[in-house]
Amino acid sequence: MARRLRETVAAGRVPQAVILAGARGAGKYTLALMFARLVNCLEPVERDGLPDFCGACRNCVRIGEAENLDARVAEAVEAREDLRETDKRETRILVQTHPDVMVIPPDPPQMLIKVGQVRQVIHNAYFRPPSEGRRSVFLFTTSALMKEAANSLLKVMEEPPANCTLMLLSENPAELLPTIRSRAVLHRLHAVPTEALERLLAERRPELRGTQRALVARLAEGAVGRALGLDVAAWMSGRNDALVVLRTALRGQDDSALFRMTESYRAGADGQAKTQGLMRALHGLVEDLLLVHAGAAELVRNLDLAAELKTMAAGVDVDWLERAAREMHAVDAGMRRNLLRSLSLDAMAAGLARD
Repeated sequence: MARRLRETVAAGRVPQAVILAGARGAGKYTLALMFARLVNCLEPVERDGLPDFCGACRNCVRIGEAENLDARVAEAVEAREDLRETDKRETRILVQTHPDVMVIPPDPPQMLIKVGQVRQVIHNAYFRPPSEGRRSVFLFTTSALMKEAANSLLKVMEEPPANCTLMLLSENPAELLPTIRSRAVLHRLHAVPTEALERLLAERRPELRGTQRALVARLAEGAVGRALGLDVAAWMSGRNDALVVLRTALRGQDDSALFRMTESYRAGADGQAKTQGLMRALHGLVEDLLLVHAGAAELVRNLDLAAELKTMAAGVDVDWLERAAREMHAVDAGMRRNLLRSLSLDAMAAGLARD
């Protein structure tokens, strides 16, 4: 994929809109920053007959400062919290370590790209030409756009300035409006085989034991970044809570354990991250139940729970699995509306209970 982008630059056919699609942790953000450095490098070099960024010039270094996105977003959120209430409501989260490269992350607490962020992109695209590089790059880290934001973005894609590129990172390009997809070049980052991930983990994360490496490699779903960055302890904590939800729903256990667990899911950024971890683990467990139910138990990701998953799958049918998907979607949507998390999780467990 990196070679394809380098080929477009070598041919002088830099696209004005690009969609990078792939699983979470597949390297979309890293690749996008590489592209931003490539088109703005002050001392480009040649590798394998194609142009590449040097990594050492002023532009490369400053653009590279945005690599730790979580830290940059945290700084922006903290800076917004220090503003007056009237200013806070009008301030959107943006990351800009270089004047010609703007990163647009989802704006908390709804974790959506908001219309105010897109308006800032439009203003910069049309009225602030590149000042230190050759091309302005606007990097949207998610395809989860509010409806008004998507419509506003479409306007700039219909008549884009000649010296800028919009990059949209997406786990699911179908989330985007068809009119947005039709105006962008789509590149997909494919999954890395599980065996290759295990070998990489053995080299880069020697602290993981053999069984842990196999588990992490499967949980990563072919995404190198996810495999290397997975916090096993935090993930296990989220999975344990997800198991409480499933056991309560499928075994008719006493609800007290469920209520004690969901009460710990409070408001704020920490509660949001914790809820996201639980929901990711729950999605994975339900997908594994679907695989077992379909007779493909060898494909399950939670290898250490194979026996329990088989027992659970014997007690569910396709209708329950479909209902589980709807209930989880409702919680995911509720998080974007900042609903009370503990009640949302309780309602989901009640919805999953077998009749």
